[in-house]
Amino acid sequence: MPEVERSAPSVEEAVEAALDELGVTEQDAVIEVLQEPGEGSDPTARPAVVRVRTQVAGEDTSVASRDANAEAAATGDADEQADVAADFVEDLLDRMGVAAEVEITDVDGVTYVDVWGEDEEDGIGALIGRRGATLDGIQELVRGVVQQQLGERCHVVVDVEDYRKRRRNQVVRAARDAAAKVRRSGGEVALEPMSAFERKLVHDAVAALGGLETASQGDEPNRRVVVRLAQ
Repeated sequence: MPEVERSAPSVEEAVEAALDELGVTEQDAVIEVLQEPGEGSDPTARPAVVRVRTQVAGEDTSVASRDANAEAAATGDADEQADVAADFVEDLLDRMGVAAEVEITDVDGVTYVDVWGEDEEDGIGALIGRRGATLDGIQELVRGVVQQQLGERCHVVVDVEDYRKRRRNQVVRAARDAAAKVRRSGGEVALEPMSAFERKLVHDAVAALGGLETASQGDEPNRRVVVRLAQ
């Protein structure tokens, strides 16, 4: 059965990279945390290391998942995670001198820490960055803080002016359009280069349709998802 090991500054990042490599969703994988990330000023000194393999049909992974992820991948209290994340984001914005409001919302089962600019001329878009790069950086900082303070994998998503939500809808729509083209033609369809977060959205959206499979190809920052008929 396919199996990969990946390392990253955070467990969440390493898991996303492994799932992206395998082209499966978290529900269809068995995740084992081999090493927790190091703490302190240089987290790269000891990155998180995970081993991920595809789940065998009918396999009961409840025990394996519980044992492998008891500390790092616990769902935890979403409200507590959101409070920790919101406090960190508010402090970060103060340090950056950005006038913005921070609020916690739940949309489609996802807990968001939303940032809204108080002044349209404040340049709140700079918090998003090109193709969401700056926002991705803020997300990684939040993941690290939640992991350090609560000992849990972060399940809270930071958003700025609804960028993530709009982008999520665009990516899922593109994934479904690609799936429809593959069904009609029988060939492969490659989507535009995307971040690991967005590629995971594609993998999940296509997996939900059935009869299709996805694979990531290329190197960052030009890594993209290819959709094709299941073999």
